[in-house]
Amino acid sequence: MAAWYDNAIVYQVYPKSFKDSNGDGIGDLAGITQKLDYFTQLGVNTLWLNPIFQSPQVDNGYDVSDFYAIDPQLGTLADFKALVAAAHARGLRIVLDMVLNHTSDRHPWFQGALQGPDNPYYDYYIWADGHDGQKPNNWGSFFGGSVWTQHPTVADRYYFHLFERRMPDLNWRNPQVRAEMIKVAKYWADLGIDGLRLDAFIHLAKADLHQNYPTDGAAPVVAEGMFANLPAVQPYLGEFVAGVKADHPDLFILGEAASATVNLAADYTRPNANMADAVISFRYFPTKPRSKRDKVPMDYQPQSLDWLSFKQVMTDWQQTLLPPRRLTLYWGNHDMARLATRVGSHRYPQRSAKSLATLMYLQRGLPVLYYGDELGLSNGTLASLAAFGDPTVTAFADAAKAAGWSAERILENVNATHKLTARAPLPWSDGVGHGFSTVAPWLAVNQNGTPVSQQMADPDSVWHHYQQLFALKQQPLFTSGAWQLQNWAPWLYAYTRTLANETALVLVNTTDTKHTVTLPGAWAGEPKQQLTVGTVQQAADQLTLRPWSSTILTIKQKEN
Repeated sequence: MAAWYDNAIVYQVYPKSFKDSNGDGIGDLAGITQKLDYFTQLGVNTLWLNPIFQSPQVDNGYDVSDFYAIDPQLGTLADFKALVAAAHARGLRIVLDMVLNHTSDRHPWFQGALQGPDNPYYDYYIWADGHDGQKPNNWGSFFGGSVWTQHPTVADRYYFHLFERRMPDLNWRNPQVRAEMIKVAKYWADLGIDGLRLDAFIHLAKADLHQNYPTDGAAPVVAEGMFANLPAVQPYLGEFVAGVKADHPDLFILGEAASATVNLAADYTRPNANMADAVISFRYFPTKPRSKRDKVPMDYQPQSLDWLSFKQVMTDWQQTLLPPRRLTLYWGNHDMARLATRVGSHRYPQRSAKSLATLMYLQRGLPVLYYGDELGLSNGTLASLAAFGDPTVTAFADAAKAAGWSAERILENVNATHKLTARAPLPWSDGVGHGFSTVAPWLAVNQNGTPVSQQMADPDSVWHHYQQLFALKQQPLFTSGAWQLQNWAPWLYAYTRTLANETALVLVNTTDTKHTVTLPGAWAGEPKQQLTVGTVQQAADQLTLRPWSSTILTIKQKEN
């Protein structure tokens, strides 16, 4: 039996940057409610909201201090209920971002745990003692430094945090923790949400905490094999999903499986096993350096998509995660630089924005669109390195300075590659505040891109292309048709979608150069072209695509 999310087109809303309704410079739930018609006009049907729970905002809401309360910056519980009701009235579904791996250090559980082993919440977190004057092990945090921070009052006692030190990891070995998180999920499901995006669920299990990871240096090392995709993750996930779906069987579970291989993704989405309904992996995008110079880390040096490897990755995922498993199709999210900056062409920005959307979202799978990509937005710019508030930026800048880089070059590189400049407020119109707010926004980013009002009025805009694309995506051929990559030329991304007697051929020139391809016999002549971007010319079996042009050819076989 088909689920409602089999035809989901998901739009990721970054609440703080979407629409400010009360003039404080921060986007909020009421602002999203005001703009619900925007989503229906665009053609999306599901909204994934980045975290909205109460938080000190150390990590923009991923550090939760109360799972049962809305963060006051974003609104109230009444605002949330109004949003859900108004969304459902328009046929829109709501998916909440749920943080399973950790809490804020201000959460009452952690505050209780700090009181010592006799406190009932102590075992909600991960503790270990140091040895020989050293921390429990040499594992490194994703946010830099060690995963261990000393207890504020107990000597040689440490708590574990994969992310920022104010975000302690929960102890999923404790059955009470697992029960608490199911309880939280059910609370929001009872309020009418339609799905959950499970943040960082692949990190719920950890290896032996006293095992150091081999390294040739003294600095902490990010030892993903010690805390990512370990065998216990799947039982934890299964227990959570079973617990939530016992009362809400139609709830959509979308897992963030950042480092999962295709085979792990297949495990995490096993049918009839209380696993996720779909997962998002960051392994979609193999890259190669544009230019590796000096002894400067690659962290904030722009890289190019490796198109051959990308084709191989897409083929692996498309042919491994066959129905009833579901694929996700995405180009970016809040943890990446924007698509237009990372992959799009600087010479042909509008054309590449359209063609990249066609390339990705007409494949088999569920589109997951990052807010603003429908406008072709690129990364904004911050005025200083200090504005990023990121120790990894500081480390990069120090290495770049030592290699002789100028301050201007360093800032340019960080602006082009950092996730923060991809979180700029959505430009709704021209003028002061760009229609986002009546005051200075929470993130002082110089915006890049044409605003919503202009794009909606322009039939040739990126926005209108997305609208047409999503209408096409809802056709059975593109929701259910088989997928096959066509390996005809290195510059060309081409695949077919086939259902019954109808086949569509999607062709995208992924370069800044004009190219011609020889089509197989079935496509010679003049098959119907749809949703063409740029200039595409066909003469018999020769198809010429100008830079970043794309088209869809369709044929129907005669029925016997």
